[in-house]
Amino acid sequence: MRWLLKILVCLSCGVPATAATPSVVGHPIDSFTLTDFHGQKRSLEDFGEAKVVVVAFLGTECPLARHYGRKLGRLSADYAERGVMFLGVDSNVQDSLTEVSAYACKYEIPFPILLDAQQKVADIFGAQRTPEVFVLDQNRVVRYQGRVDDQYGISIQKAEANQSELLAAIDAILDGNPVAIPQTKPVGCLIGRQRAVEPHGEITYASHVADILNRRCVECHRDGQIAPFSLASFEDTQGWEAMMAEVIEEERMPPWTANPAHGSFRNDARLTDSEKETLLAWIRNGSPLGDESVIPEPPQFADGWRMPEPDMVIDMADEPATVPATGVVDYQYFLVDPGFEEEMYVTHAECRPGNPEVVHHIIAYLRAPGAENDDILRTMLVGYAPGCPPLNFGEGSAVFIPKGSKLLIEVHYTPNGYEQTDLSSIGLKFAKKEDVENIVYGGVAINPRFRIPPNASDHVVTAEQEIQADIEMMTLTPHMHLRGKSFNYVARYPDGTEETLLDVPHYDFNWQFRYELAEPKLIPKGTVIKCTATFDNSEGNPNNPAPDETVSWGEQSWEEMMIGFFQYQLPKDSKDIQALKPRRRRGRD
Repeated sequence: MRWLLKILVCLSCGVPATAATPSVVGHPIDSFTLTDFHGQKRSLEDFGEAKVVVVAFLGTECPLARHYGRKLGRLSADYAERGVMFLGVDSNVQDSLTEVSAYACKYEIPFPILLDAQQKVADIFGAQRTPEVFVLDQNRVVRYQGRVDDQYGISIQKAEANQSELLAAIDAILDGNPVAIPQTKPVGCLIGRQRAVEPHGEITYASHVADILNRRCVECHRDGQIAPFSLASFEDTQGWEAMMAEVIEEERMPPWTANPAHGSFRNDARLTDSEKETLLAWIRNGSPLGDESVIPEPPQFADGWRMPEPDMVIDMADEPATVPATGVVDYQYFLVDPGFEEEMYVTHAECRPGNPEVVHHIIAYLRAPGAENDDILRTMLVGYAPGCPPLNFGEGSAVFIPKGSKLLIEVHYTPNGYEQTDLSSIGLKFAKKEDVENIVYGGVAINPRFRIPPNASDHVVTAEQEIQADIEMMTLTPHMHLRGKSFNYVARYPDGTEETLLDVPHYDFNWQFRYELAEPKLIPKGTVIKCTATFDNSEGNPNNPAPDETVSWGEQSWEEMMIGFFQYQLPKDSKDIQALKPRRRRGRD
C-alpha cells in the first residue's frame, strides 16, 4: 500500500513537520495483524461481518485519550447491535503491555487494543495523534478520519459535545449516505515514535537537559501530579520528544500568560531562549543520554507541605468530595470557620490539593465577620493552580486576618476519566504581631454589573479602585471564567501618567496565576488601578458553553466574573491603616 500518504515527520529527529494532516479518506485499508495486550493475534479480517469498523489510535498517558477511551467504550456498546465494531491501536513506543492493559481496565474499554510498537499500522493510516479515529465502511474504505467530537481539546472541557463528527460518520455509513464531514483535525498527543537516527551531538540529557527539566517541568510532570506524563528521568522522556518540541515551540509549556513587555515577576515560569534552544537541539539530535554519572540528583519534593510546617491546617470539609469520571463539575464552595478568636498574622499560606490529578484550582477567600452572604466583596488569601508556589511575602511581612473571620474555599475539579475523591486543605503559619513589620492586605478592582451580549467576541468590561494611601504592590491575580479573553492592570498615577502593571493578552481559564512582583512596587496615594477585561462570547471561543446566551455575574464557570485581585503591604505602624480600603468605582460593561 505504498500509495498511502504517511506521517510527515522529520526522520532525523522525530519532530512533526508543519504540513497538513495527510488524508486517507476514500482509500481502502488492507488487512493487518497485531497482538493485543492479552497476547492474542488480531487482524482486520476478524471484523469481516462488521458493517462499520472504527479504528481508534490511543495512548495510555495522553489526557484526551483518557477522556475519550471511556467514551469510545460506551459508543462501542451502543452501536454493537447495528453491526459497528471498534478496534484500538496503541502505537506509542513508551507504552508497555502492562500499561495498555491497566488503561483498558481503568477506563472500561471493552474492545481490543493492539500494540503497534513499530508504528507500522500508524503509518498505514497516517495516524499522528492520540486519540485519532478512522471510520471504515464494509469494504474497509476510510470514510472519515480525525477527532471524535469537540467536547475535549487542548484547554477545552465541555459538559457535552456540540459537534460529534464520529457519530455523524457512523450514522451516515449505516444509512447508505455520504459522510458530510469526511476529515477533521485531530487534537491530542503526538504518537511516540521509534527514533529514526542514532543519538549524536554534544548536548546530552545528562549534562544539559536533566537540569532544565528538573527546574522547569518535573514539579508537575511526575507521578501523582496533574501533568499527564512524567519527565523525572531519561527513560520517562522517551517517546515524548516530539510532543515536548511542539509545546516548547508553541510556548504552551511551561505555562505563562503574562506579556513580557510589562512587569517583572519572581514566579515567571517561561523558558529562556537558551533553554528552549538546548531542549530543541537535543530533540533534533536524537535525544542522546550522555554520561550517566553526571546526571544531577533529582529534585526533592515535599511529601506534604511545601511551606514551613503550618501552625494550622484547615480542611475544606469534613468528608471528601466525589469527582465524577467525565463531564464538567460545578465550582464547589466550602465555608469554613477556623476559629480565629483573635487577630492573626499569616506569614506563609498554602492550598494543598488532596488529589492533584483532578484539582484544577483552589482559591481561599477571607470572609470578615458579618459578610458570610456577600458574594461580591471578597478578599483572596491564597490560591493554588498547578505549579503555583506557596504564599510567602518574606521576612517581616504578614497577611492580617481580622478576629472572627471565616474562609470561603472555592475548588474547581477537572474529571480525568475515572471517578475519584478529594479532600483539599489550607495550611497557615502565623507570626506574633510584635514580629511583623509590614502588614499585607487584599484589594480588588471588581465589576459585577455587566451583561455580555450573545455572540459578542470582544466585549470589554472595566473596573477601577482608587488607592488612598502610599502602598507597596505585591501580587496581581486576574480572575475570569470560560469566556475570559484578555485582562490587564493599568496604574494611573496622580500626575496623570500611566503604567501597565500586568498585561495578559491571551487569558487561559486553565491557569489561574497569581503574578508575584519581583520586588514590591510603590503605588502612591491617589493612584487609580484600572482593570480592563475582554470576553469572547462567540462561537469562535471553543470553551464557550452557550454563545447564544446573555452572560452576567455568577459563581459557576458557565457564568462570568470580572475581578482584579491584588495584594499590597504597609508598615505596621502606618497611620493610613484605617484608610486602606480603596474607594470602589463602578466600571462599565
